[in-house]
Amino acid sequence: MRYCRYVDMHGSHYGQLDEVNGRLMVTQMIAPWPEDPHATWSRTAPFKPFPLEEAMLLAPVAPGKIICVGRNYKDHASELGNEVPKEPLLFFKPVSSVIAPGAEIKLPPATLTERVDYEGELAVVIFRRCRNLTEQDDVRDYIRGYTIVNDVTARDLQKKDGQWTRAKGFDTFCPMGPIVSDELDPWAGVELTTRLNGTEKQRGNTRQFIFDISAVIRYISQFMTLEPGDIVPTGTPSGVAPMKSNDIVEVAIEGLGVLKNRVV
Repeated sequence: MRYCRYVDMHGSHYGQLDEVNGRLMVTQMIAPWPEDPHATWSRTAPFKPFPLEEAMLLAPVAPGKIICVGRNYKDHASELGNEVPKEPLLFFKPVSSVIAPGAEIKLPPATLTERVDYEGELAVVIFRRCRNLTEQDDVRDYIRGYTIVNDVTARDLQKKDGQWTRAKGFDTFCPMGPIVSDELDPWAGVELTTRLNGTEKQRGNTRQFIFDISAVIRYISQFMTLEPGDIVPTGTPSGVAPMKSNDIVEVAIEGLGVLKNRVV
């Protein structure tokens, strides 16, 4: 299934997505996921399908927490002069950093940071509660689908602070979307590209992960309960670089579309 989250004059809703005559259409409203109780839905209300590009999109997930994987591509670790981690390197982004497709990434004042980078990533959306998963557990049973995240990072603060909370946590530093889909197979390989002002800067494939999704989810579940709607961005390939005001950054993943945001 593919779905989006959007807003209209009646509130926020979830919409199922289907191909109709070559266009991706919101074909019906679906029940809100449990982590987003404020979304509205009526089984009996009339619904007229409309093209996805006409929707006023929200971030497709309202996460309880965002647990990110750092340095999960060897080339990205190398480009920043870091060693390849021996086990998944994790950090949090606050939910207050989440913004929708098309929303603006706001650069902090230059007195706080002088370099803010894009980091295009595939993100896992958790389907149901999981804890202490073992090799006998099929991680796919706990995955609702996948979406795109731009893990915006104040690179100078990341180096200065040692820990990454401030560098990763500014408001607007987690663009997400445009859709969620369970029709991808990252184990088989999913291509990701990031463009800055139309120029390709990043290209990677999930086959290049140091730690695949199964290893990451099992690792996290050993010490933290994952809840429905939690988001796990899985790391960025090489090619990160700074953004400046009025730049347009686009992260594209086959099957998920393009996450596009302007920098201000």
